[in-house]
Amino acid sequence: MINRKSKKYKMQKNSQVFLIILFLTTHGYSQQIKIEISNSSFSKAEVSYLEGEKTFFIDSIISKDSGKFSFQIENKHTGFYRLAFTNNLWINFIYDGEDVNLQTNAEAVLDNMKVINSQINELYYDFVRLNKAYKTKTDLLQLILTRYPKDDEYFEVTKNRVAQLQNEYRNFVENVSLQMPNSFIERYVNSSQLPIVDFTLPLEEQLTYLKTHALDKVDFNDTGLIYSDVFTNKSIEYLMYYRNPQLPKELLEKEFMVAVDTLLSKAKVNPLVYQHITDYLIDGFKKFGFDAAIDYIVKNYVIVDDLCLDEETESSIQKRIDQAKLLNVGAIVPNVILPDSNGSEIDLGNLNANKTLIVFYSSWCPHCQELLPELYKLYKKQNNLEVYAISLDEEKKAWLDFVKTHSLDWINVSDQKGWNSKAASDYYIYATPTMFLVNRDRKIVGKPLTYDELMKLL
Repeated sequence: MINRKSKKYKMQKNSQVFLIILFLTTHGYSQQIKIEISNSSFSKAEVSYLEGEKTFFIDSIISKDSGKFSFQIENKHTGFYRLAFTNNLWINFIYDGEDVNLQTNAEAVLDNMKVINSQINELYYDFVRLNKAYKTKTDLLQLILTRYPKDDEYFEVTKNRVAQLQNEYRNFVENVSLQMPNSFIERYVNSSQLPIVDFTLPLEEQLTYLKTHALDKVDFNDTGLIYSDVFTNKSIEYLMYYRNPQLPKELLEKEFMVAVDTLLSKAKVNPLVYQHITDYLIDGFKKFGFDAAIDYIVKNYVIVDDLCLDEETESSIQKRIDQAKLLNVGAIVPNVILPDSNGSEIDLGNLNANKTLIVFYSSWCPHCQELLPELYKLYKKQNNLEVYAISLDEEKKAWLDFVKTHSLDWINVSDQKGWNSKAASDYYIYATPTMFLVNRDRKIVGKPLTYDELMKLL
């Protein structure tokens, strides 16, 4: 005799178990990341996610088997991630919610990279290798097309080879779009693709084309691409079109300002992308000491659009922002009372010249060593111009030796407190030399960055 009630209970119980297992397998599954780097003894690594060139730490990984790392990424956004080892070696990969399995060799990470599992990473590394090969080959072929006689048969052979490489490159980009439409990798490849140029054009025309069209394919409205290197790579790539090693720093910065205008005007379509690229440009210009370019960005973009920057970036340029906002042309500068070389206090407010040049400098600053002697020559030629020179030296001897060496018999003052000087704080000084040209009422007439700019104001 069959107990139908018991059988029904068992079926219900089995169904419940099945549903629990199904739930666990569909909702409790964590994506597995496996990365093996042979020819290495790495036992520790750090996992981070990327935003351009910035990395954000997630976790430390310990390997039981040297060079083999296995870990999980849970509840994270799609984008670029990095497994970093010692000796400045790392492996980038794209996480999109799927398993990733990569194998490579420490001696040549890119060349030996094998993607065992993950279509998105296979396409990514194919694209990276394609970019490298395409650029290497076309750079060499471009030289031939530029210099080789056009009536020679080899010129035509080279021209055809370039066309073939360009078609192969276009085909790759199109195939990625067909294989994975609207995916992260498809959007990444489309925005990252190199511009294709007609190398038979004169070099100046090629450069003009690049300045005009190099950013055409970049989707500045794609917030998700912040978690990649697209916008930073494209920014530096575009800046390079304006680089001229023969130009002095002052003129080079002006060229970069033109590039900045193009980049940031396009980036404004998306507030987060706009912030991301602005952060990157400021950080980059800081590394190379391009203060005029940074000031240009702060004045024309950060302040005008009340742009919120990365906390670290904003902190590093806060004085620039404050100076640009509070001590702009037309503002009245704070009064300064500082001792001269004899200890007598000199009150800026008591000066009666039509114009006074307030200059902050230091004896150890190379640019100051060049600029101040030139300013002194100008000072001697100008009628009714006073100079109030504030040294940020901390050693009195260094300050006075500098004054004596260059015979600077204008007003020289210092409290030997360096960057902690109240005057430096009141004027939001972040670099030397810094100049303010003021009238009799201490109202700012101009803030020249160079000798030539000062000449125009006088």
